[in-house]
Amino acid sequence: MSRPLLFLDVDGPLNPWAAQPEGRPEGYTTILVALHPGRALPVWLNPAHGPALLSLDYDLCWATTWMDAANRWIAPTVGLPELPYVDFGAGLFAFRPDGVHWKTEAIVAYAQGRPFAWVDDEQSPADEEYVTAVHPGPALLHHVNPRLGLRAADFAALADFAAAVQA
Repeated sequence: MSRPLLFLDVDGPLNPWAAQPEGRPEGYTTILVALHPGRALPVWLNPAHGPALLSLDYDLCWATTWMDAANRWIAPTVGLPELPYVDFGAGLFAFRPDGVHWKTEAIVAYAQGRPFAWVDDEQSPADEEYVTAVHPGPALLHHVNPRLGLRAADFAALADFAAAVQA
């Protein structure tokens, strides 16, 4: 059996953007991402996350609005190689009246029935219901607090899921 996929969002899990009022969390570094000439977005990243993610028994894949740009801006800072990514295309930020997140359908399609875990800070019960109804394999939609980013307990939950689906 192939390893499960791990879909990675950037803003929230890797970049704890909601910690802004308290300041950059310990262990994080700041990169400035050039958006337009003269305008840069500060992004907080933890260089320990890459090795921790690579130690998990998953095939990693970006599932972020950054899409391929995550390979240029995020991967080098956290210590990840170039990864495949879900191309959200015209579905990027598309509103769904059923409350399902705009990423969910594309992630399920990308998985093609493979077991997967998805770390994000925006999933809801509607996403859980959609995945349960449509995806034939095991799936873990793991919410990460955007004030904290990925923590030891998140890595433990991901490791437990990978072990369970490969048992």
